[in-house]
Amino acid sequence: MIPDPSSKYRAFPPVSLPDRQWPSRTLTHAPVWCSVDLRDGNQALAVPMNVSQKLELFDALVRCGFKEIEVGFPAASNTEFAFMRRLIEDGRIPEDVTVQVLVQAREDLIQRTVESLKGVRKAIIHLYNSTSPAQRRIVFGLEKPQIVEMARKGTRWIKERLPQLAGSDIRLEYSPESFSATEIDFSVEICRSVIEAWEPTPERKIILNLPDTVEVAMPNVYADQIEWFCRHIGNRDSLIISLHTHNDRGTGTAATELGLLAGADRVEGTLFGNGERTGNLDIITVALNLYMHGVAPGLDFSNMSALREVYERCTGMHVPPRHPYSGELVFTAFSGSHQDAIRKGLAEWQGKGPGAVWDIPYLTIDPSDLGREYREVIRVNSQSGKGGVAYLLESQFGIELPKDLQREFGPLANDAVDSLGREVTGTELKAMFWREYVERRTPLELHHFHADGVDGSFRCRASLLQDGGEIKVSGEGNGPIAAFVNALTATGIPPFEVVDYRQAALGSGTEASAISFIRIRTNDGRLVWGAGVNTHIQLASIEGVISALNRASL
Repeated sequence: MIPDPSSKYRAFPPVSLPDRQWPSRTLTHAPVWCSVDLRDGNQALAVPMNVSQKLELFDALVRCGFKEIEVGFPAASNTEFAFMRRLIEDGRIPEDVTVQVLVQAREDLIQRTVESLKGVRKAIIHLYNSTSPAQRRIVFGLEKPQIVEMARKGTRWIKERLPQLAGSDIRLEYSPESFSATEIDFSVEICRSVIEAWEPTPERKIILNLPDTVEVAMPNVYADQIEWFCRHIGNRDSLIISLHTHNDRGTGTAATELGLLAGADRVEGTLFGNGERTGNLDIITVALNLYMHGVAPGLDFSNMSALREVYERCTGMHVPPRHPYSGELVFTAFSGSHQDAIRKGLAEWQGKGPGAVWDIPYLTIDPSDLGREYREVIRVNSQSGKGGVAYLLESQFGIELPKDLQREFGPLANDAVDSLGREVTGTELKAMFWREYVERRTPLELHHFHADGVDGSFRCRASLLQDGGEIKVSGEGNGPIAAFVNALTATGIPPFEVVDYRQAALGSGTEASAISFIRIRTNDGRLVWGAGVNTHIQLASIEGVISALNRASL
């Protein structure tokens, strides 16, 4: 990097729009969506998709609800042409879906494109030529009038060939490619020329696609360009203003949302943002941004995992784990305080019943709306707190730890996880709890226990193993646990008292187990938890007492 970047780079000039209106607007409805995965996304792949892969992804896009899909550049290669013909001849295009094809403003390419569309029900021919000063100077070596004439000729060539597609519903889309880097008044000039040649009406609108082909400015500048264009273009009721943003500055989503506020009607993009350089707009992100504000997006991503699998299989690309809404880790909290807040928020929301407004800390959207499960929300590593530990045990195994036991076990679990140096599963976490509490059988292990009683008076007999030898005890109390405590202290075990007792079922049916949580206070004032599991409720509580005693002896 150079010390003074201003000697090499220049900021993009702002648009003069002192009375801009877009900052005070709110998005209240979804735009028309057009997927360009099969064309713009496909050309960005190191190994482009074959026909079979494109067919699979096309079907996935249809299932998502896309009504406009740019399927390719039929004049560019035999594969692209063959794919277009396959869609038409095999009847794979649903009646409510319009396919879109891209073509440059060249007569031979336009003729080939028209041939690819014969027999189609509905199609958009997407005509483009580049308009920015750098493209005019470096690529074409042409002045503005010649660039305008190129667009006019392309439009006329398409219009002249419409009789070859008699019976088909054909619309025109025109893109002044590199719009974002083009003088705004020249963009209006060339688009007016195309409008004049095509002669759209309010019933037969033309699509004017204004691409942020390369991000050269902040997204508010792009919004100003869109609003300025919409104000000055004229014939607005005969136009559909479309956006096509890229992500060179990392602000493609913001540019699209601000462009919609500025007056655009339509959005082109790809699943997960696949595209050249840093990628195209991720349509999923913008659609779900609307959804989480209560606006129906008109697209269905309720099985996000399956959609991601199709995308990765067809494109060879990988969705990053932190990708908005769709990444593996986006509904995951490792931070202990985050986990605790999520767990409490979910409990409150579920308690409110159907129709409750979603308001969960750290989760802007309900994972289940995207086919994800709550158990995916909280995972545990060395950074996790008691909340995450408790949530996994409760959500996966129905083990609801008392609050004070959460505080005791949480740090113990974190120490164990820290020594592993990785994330742990719910099964591993349960095994840690079992080792620490349920399977704590030294120095004492229960061998036999029996208790009976009437009118609040119980007597128990028990045998325990200690250091290989058997100890027989008996005692009385107002319940089985009290009788057992008295029996133990009578044998010389230091006095202790049970200060907390909880019990819950694990599973259901005749083979269900009970789990008990017992907290004792030792004669030196320490509070220690134990846990016992048994198919017999009474034995589970007695084993919990022994677990606490064994842990207190450490």
